[in-house]
Amino acid sequence: MLLRLSTLFVRTLREDPADAEVASHKLLVRAGYIRRAAPGIYTWLPLGLRVLAKVEQVVREEMAVAGAQEVHFPALLPKEPYEATGRWTEYGPNIFRLKDRKGGDYLLAPTHEELFTLLVKDLYSSYKDLPLALYQIQTKYRDEARPRAGLIRGREFVMKDAYSFDVDDAGLEASYQAQRDAYQRIFDRLGLEYVIVAATSGAMGGSRSEEFLTPTAIGEDTFVRSPGGYAANVEAVTTVVPEPIDFADAPAAHVEDTPDTPTIDSLVAVANAHFARPDRPWTAADTLKNVVLALRQPTGERELLVVGLPGDREVDLKRLEAAVSPADVEPAGDADFAAHPELVRGYIGPSALGPNPAVADGAERTAVRYLLDPRVVPGTRWITGANEPGRHVFDLVAGRDFVADGTIEAAEVRAGDPAPDGSGPLELARGIEIGHIFALGRKYAQALGLSVLDQNGKSVVVTMGSYGIGVTRVLAALAEANHDEKGLAWPAHVAPAHVHVMATGRDASVFEAAEALAQELGSRGVEVVYDDRPKVSPGVKFADAELFGVPLVVVVGRGLADGVVEVRPRVGGESEQVPVEQAADRVEALVRGLLRR
Repeated sequence: MLLRLSTLFVRTLREDPADAEVASHKLLVRAGYIRRAAPGIYTWLPLGLRVLAKVEQVVREEMAVAGAQEVHFPALLPKEPYEATGRWTEYGPNIFRLKDRKGGDYLLAPTHEELFTLLVKDLYSSYKDLPLALYQIQTKYRDEARPRAGLIRGREFVMKDAYSFDVDDAGLEASYQAQRDAYQRIFDRLGLEYVIVAATSGAMGGSRSEEFLTPTAIGEDTFVRSPGGYAANVEAVTTVVPEPIDFADAPAAHVEDTPDTPTIDSLVAVANAHFARPDRPWTAADTLKNVVLALRQPTGERELLVVGLPGDREVDLKRLEAAVSPADVEPAGDADFAAHPELVRGYIGPSALGPNPAVADGAERTAVRYLLDPRVVPGTRWITGANEPGRHVFDLVAGRDFVADGTIEAAEVRAGDPAPDGSGPLELARGIEIGHIFALGRKYAQALGLSVLDQNGKSVVVTMGSYGIGVTRVLAALAEANHDEKGLAWPAHVAPAHVHVMATGRDASVFEAAEALAQELGSRGVEVVYDDRPKVSPGVKFADAELFGVPLVVVVGRGLADGVVEVRPRVGGESEQVPVEQAADRVEALVRGLLRR
């Protein structure tokens, strides 16, 4: 069936939508693929659904190759399974909660681990039933605080989530590898560049986690790579910890007046001007910066945390949030400092923190939890706050003069930092997360009572894996990677059609020839968008064809008088004049070639 523009439900826009920040968002709206219904929520129009269906089909085919079977769960789910695993609370404000008319609690599912686990528990009870892999393609919901970038971060999105069920860890490893391989085939077939990086498991839990990221400057995720092959999401990078330093000969700590030095730069300037060291100038790396933050647990409890790190580094909130998950992080406010007068802004030091309680008026103050960057090893010497306005401590030695409650990976990762595995200096890049796989282990099966009888008749808890692909994100990533200043430029295997046939001019013979060609191509299995609009100018038709992004455009117009039509690729390549009687053969051959790429 032809997609006729005279009747197709689509309207193109010449101007970018006011709320659009990235190319995929702008062009998918302008080309009539999606329409905004509310912040982070989009209506899918016919052209968009056709692309989405093609992405889903690739996913389904490769899931079948991997041995996974498709099911479909409801999106509206009861509270109880999520309460059993603790995620009703852990998700905090990030899920949509609602009540039915009888007061029962429900949620719009952000993910379905619990339901998959309960389904298998309901139907299977023996090791003979395993291994098992199930998946669904389903709409998910998350109450994003800041939806942005169109389909890249929304409140409603389509996701493929698969789950494996095995008797033991060896089985899980095989299932994990089968899904990992399937993901590589999926993204290869879709033509998306991707990088596989180590990741944190977060609220999902599990012993192993990897992300599939497509590199792009507009991506929300920062990842690192080394020349030797190390790759990780920045949240998962671990610091190379230096060896402890012998501090037997270190000078005693001494407090100095350092007025008007609330910043690291001002402190370094004063230190070099008045307390010069003999070997080299002081730098920001010689200072210990103590950053006060507030953690809000999903239960609503609030706790202050101070992170100590070298003064030449900043706290990376994403790394910090990964380390303290499921708590949310926010800067400490005036009320926090008022409740803790021992924390003197700009001059905070270890003596008021953690296991180093400050003493004032003979009374011990309440200690605030204190975690250090792993680089702050015993024997390192620092300039840091003395917990008095305008005063700092010099030569304060870690392990001798102060200790902490522990360490935390919260400092920014920089280009040039050493890779944790010794494979060279790190380089930083940005990307969009398009897939995430987890070796969940037994967390959900244990919480929900999923066990089977093994070969010896003994009950064993099933071990699970979870494997997600953001289907709508993949579509957005494809749009980001395949466009130019004129519009979209889809690869043939995901485009809404293979060919855009355009009738230009007013002569009836033009429309008759275009109709005949479009029908002939359709009969050969070539998908066609046919611009048969009779009173639309050629300029508008060309602009729409460029915006839609169908890979081949066939122009039936002025050349028809000479017995030829123009065949032009949407991007790259040269246009060619093809005799009308050979046009169907030529276009079909070009389409087949594009689909084989």
